[in-house]
Amino acid sequence: MTGEGAAAVRSTDLVDREYGELKLKEKLGHLGHVRIRQHVNPLSSAFSTPAPLPNWKEVFRDPTLPVMVDVGSGSGRFLIWLAKNSPERQNYLGLEIRQRLVERAQFWVKDLALGNIVFLFANATVSFDQLVTSYPGPLVLVSILCPDPHFKRRHQKRRVVVKPLVDSISRNLSPGGQVFLQSDVLEVAREMRNQFDALSSLFDPVDLSDNGHISCDADGWLLNNPMGIRTEREIHAESEGQGCSEGCIKRGIFPAPFSWLCV
Repeated sequence: MTGEGAAAVRSTDLVDREYGELKLKEKLGHLGHVRIRQHVNPLSSAFSTPAPLPNWKEVFRDPTLPVMVDVGSGSGRFLIWLAKNSPERQNYLGLEIRQRLVERAQFWVKDLALGNIVFLFANATVSFDQLVTSYPGPLVLVSILCPDPHFKRRHQKRRVVVKPLVDSISRNLSPGGQVFLQSDVLEVAREMRNQFDALSSLFDPVDLSDNGHISCDADGWLLNNPMGIRTEREIHAESEGQGCSEGCIKRGIFPAPFSWLCV
């Protein structure tokens, strides 16, 4: 499709196309349409209680497999696609602070009969450490993808990548494990990256310049998403960014996310 017809395609429709093989749009069950609350305060007392520890033998077919944890899993489409299509024998754990999204994602997981993925209603800054330390298998990958930027200065303390979470990731990540970060807000991308750069004795940027199918720019940002499919926010940003104004750039909002991988 070209011309005006292409411009008329909404980014939400592009998301549905990219994840179309999962056929999730028509699988809403008793939940119906789920309204998404975009901004949640993780510092609220309502989210201060650690999530209960699951019985890993009940939620995963094989709880000894390596696990990927997606912090702030949103709708869950990205992680569900990985769980269904990854050639690796691996489990997937999505942590999301918006309970209705967790309920819908779990409905999809059960409908697809996937035994290698679970979504938990959890505040990652409160629950990450106890969840991953209780998991029987190794933690091999943590992703934090386009978290809420909390633009207002007084709200920036609500950002998810804070020192306690970074420290917990560094303690629990297996040797050779990776951290994948992404944001379409340059300030947020840099802030997340700097948190891990501060632990240079533990983490090194993955230089994929000689990898063949993935490369980095001069500043170390990935030029391609290494996960096999774009995240939903990545699709929205690239679609909406085609008409991105100079004002957006000045505010630090870019037409394509900044992605970074470390090991």
